[in-house]
Amino acid sequence: MRRLVIAPVVVLAALVWLPNAFWLFIVVAGLLSLALPGRARILRILFIAGVYLLWDALALVWMLILWIASGFGWKMQAPAFQRAHYRLAGRMLGSIFAAARWTLRLKIEPEDVNLDSIAPGRPIIVVSRHAGPADSFIIVEALINKYSRQPAIVLKDTLQWDPAVGTLLNRIPTRFVSPYRRRKPGAPGGTAAVASLASALGVDDALLIFPEGANATPKRRVKRIAALRAAGHHELADRAEAMPHVMPPHGGGVLAAMEACPEAAVVVVAHTGLERLSTVRDIWRELPADKTIMLKGWLADADEIPQSRADREDWLYSWWERIDQWIDENQPECAAGSSRAT
Repeated sequence: MRRLVIAPVVVLAALVWLPNAFWLFIVVAGLLSLALPGRARILRILFIAGVYLLWDALALVWMLILWIASGFGWKMQAPAFQRAHYRLAGRMLGSIFAAARWTLRLKIEPEDVNLDSIAPGRPIIVVSRHAGPADSFIIVEALINKYSRQPAIVLKDTLQWDPAVGTLLNRIPTRFVSPYRRRKPGAPGGTAAVASLASALGVDDALLIFPEGANATPKRRVKRIAALRAAGHHELADRAEAMPHVMPPHGGGVLAAMEACPEAAVVVVAHTGLERLSTVRDIWRELPADKTIMLKGWLADADEIPQSRADREDWLYSWWERIDQWIDENQPECAAGSSRAT
């Protein structure tokens, strides 16, 4: 369905869109030059939709060429073709972010640790908070383009419905996890999938994990804390209630990755600036975003990582408390007028 029906439809739609995209670009550029926050929402959305549609179509065509060049998939797992797919992902993500920065007035300010100096010749496990749309893409783009790392990711299986994303991620180290109620008998869960990816990490690889499991929202946070109390984890629930900006993390995936790849360096990532964008209505209200997305990375000191599983769960909560404090100290101020309904 995805490759024989949806993918050709995306390519054909892009070919129809392309003749109009140039004139749409001119109109958007003229309107945006007025620099009126909250205006020209539909034109901004159409422009970003057009960029994304062209992204999907060009990526599908290029991956078809790579598939043919690999002997119709025979050598797809060879290092050269893996690197080619990561380069494709980096260029496409870079182009989308360039369009978003201009059209939506987004600014990304990294305060990252220098991965090249702290973990030379070592794989890394990137443990990040999860809040707002596209934060996973922001981190993946930085790993590929800024740090020349090859990320392995565990994602929800629904992302495969995007034909380009689904095709690309099925060709590089990725595990798609289905919710328990839809999981086939014998299919691995999230923890097993993470351990499988971590055990195969090379020196240039990075495993990206979101211990919260889903984008943090107030409703999910309340349910997660209630689940902790129902399971008898009252101390963890109390600590989670004291962290208003994040959801309590699941330790299973992170600890499984650390056990499967003990030589990997652990980097903890926090970001802020996307919290108000949880739903489609939020995104519409905030357009143009006029936001600064701040990224912060810390290297987890190997000497401070405990050995027992229980102590490591406590260690992970301590990091989440540090992330929550950093977010509290770096909350961006909303741009004036960014929420006006226009």
